[in-house]
Amino acid sequence: MEDRYNNNPWMNLISFFQGLPENAVKLALTHLVTRTHPANQVILLENDWGGSVYFIVEGWVKIRTYNLEGKEVTLNILGKGELFGEMAALNEVTRSTDVITLATTVIGSIPSQDFLKLLETEPMAGVRLSKLMAQRLRQVNRRLRLRESDSQSRVVDTLLFLQESQGKHGQTGTEIPNLPHREISSLSGLARETVTRVLTRLEKKGLIKRDQDTISIPDVLALEKMLN
Repeated sequence: MEDRYNNNPWMNLISFFQGLPENAVKLALTHLVTRTHPANQVILLENDWGGSVYFIVEGWVKIRTYNLEGKEVTLNILGKGELFGEMAALNEVTRSTDVITLATTVIGSIPSQDFLKLLETEPMAGVRLSKLMAQRLRQVNRRLRLRESDSQSRVVDTLLFLQESQGKHGQTGTEIPNLPHREISSLSGLARETVTRVLTRLEKKGLIKRDQDTISIPDVLALEKMLN
C-alpha cells in the first residue's frame, strides 16, 4: 500500500534528520515515497542494486544473511526512526544482506542520489552517518566477542543491544519489543529453547518483565552487571 507523507513531520520522525536545516531535509525528501508492508515481507534481497535509502516510520525489520552452512543469521534489528540501505548507496554496489519486516511496518524511501546530495551539502549529515556506522560496528564487534560466552551473557547482551537502539522509557522501566524467541535466538547464536530458558530465569530474578508486546527492564545497570 502506497501513500505520501507531508515532508515536515520527518524532521521529528527520523532521528537522522533531526537538527539538520529544514530546507536541506525538504530537498532530500522531494521524491519521498512511503509504503506500508505486512509482517514477514521481504523489503530488500541480497545482491539487489542499491537504488534507494530507507527510513522506518513504524514497525520493525531484521537484517539477515546466511552462514556457510546455509543457516539464517540475524545481524541486526531496526525499528522506528532508523535507516537502512545506506551502504549500497554509498558504495554503488549490490546489497549485502536481506531485509524482512517483523511486524506491519511503514517505510519511507528516497533515491540514493538524493541521500548522497544531502551528505555532500550538509557536513553534519555526513558526521551523523559516520557515527551511526561506527555505533553499529561496535555493537557487532561486542556481540562477536560474546559468542564464546555462556548463554545467559549472550541473551543479556542481545537485550542490551536492543535497549541501546530502541529502548523507550515506560512505567516499569526501559521497554524494548518482545521479539519472537527465534529472532533473539538468531541474534544471540543460541538455540530457541535456550533463549526461552534464559528469559524465564531473568524474569524470575526480576531483571526483566514481559507482556505480549514488550520486555521491560526495570534496572538497566543491574542487567549490565550480569555481563561482568
